[in-house]
Amino acid sequence: MSKDVHWFPGHMKKASIQIEEKLKIVDCVIELLDARIPFSSRNNQLYELTKNKKRLVVLTKADLADDKITAKWVKYFKEVGFAAIFANINNHKDIQKIIINAEKLGEDKHKKEISRGMKPQPIRSMIIGIPNVGKSTLINKIAGRKAASVENKPGHTKSQQWIKVSNKFELLDTPGILQSNYDDSLKATNLALVGSINENILPNDVLCDQLLNYLKENYSDSFLNRYSLSSIDVANNVLLEEIAIKRGLLVKGGPDINKAQILLLNEFKNGKIGKISLEREPKCL
Repeated sequence: MSKDVHWFPGHMKKASIQIEEKLKIVDCVIELLDARIPFSSRNNQLYELTKNKKRLVVLTKADLADDKITAKWVKYFKEVGFAAIFANINNHKDIQKIIINAEKLGEDKHKKEISRGMKPQPIRSMIIGIPNVGKSTLINKIAGRKAASVENKPGHTKSQQWIKVSNKFELLDTPGILQSNYDDSLKATNLALVGSINENILPNDVLCDQLLNYLKENYSDSFLNRYSLSSIDVANNVLLEEIAIKRGLLVKGGPDINKAQILLLNEFKNGKIGKISLEREPKCL
């Protein structure tokens, strides 16, 4: 990976400082992780910053991930002591599930306030996660209005705002924050494959090689069916040539490998190949 890659833009550094300041008045943290890459999509630096707060782990984009693998991840997070659920944040029932589980994190706070003769105050939750994991969409769904700006590209939200959901519940939206560096190339590749790192960070041939090797080993049937291929036991460049020919991606009469790469990456990202998880077994986070 190039040493010139700028992993930590100025707005991310500023946001990290603001998050640390706001933690003093936050009751709990809702951490969004991409269900396809729960390990890679956790910002370990942000986790360390917020680890002393009650936490709800939400595996987003579960509709794009392998159901069996996602269930294993949920079980893992519960075993290490976190409240954890998976969700499709475009599904109303899943949004309600998130609200119910987040409100449970504030039950002890409300009991203390009542025991002191105080009126229970709204539970203040901070939503954290890396870019493009669904934070702004979730806020809008929970609040029932366009409270947070949404754009399908990493690094879109650059400020923080409190959003009143009800008399019981308030949310603090935060920008998506990547770690300041990634010494694990596989982790960085996973982030690029799901769209949490700008597309120009890693070259398409590197991303396609990683993805094709993984699909061959773990989801060969889904891959073969999607592109009507007869065999997967060939070199990756041959597979890309076949995909280009099948889809009519030609240049001067021959297969256009660049367009085939872009097609493959986009179709994976959008779930067209199937429900695929890139991290198959829970790891120690």
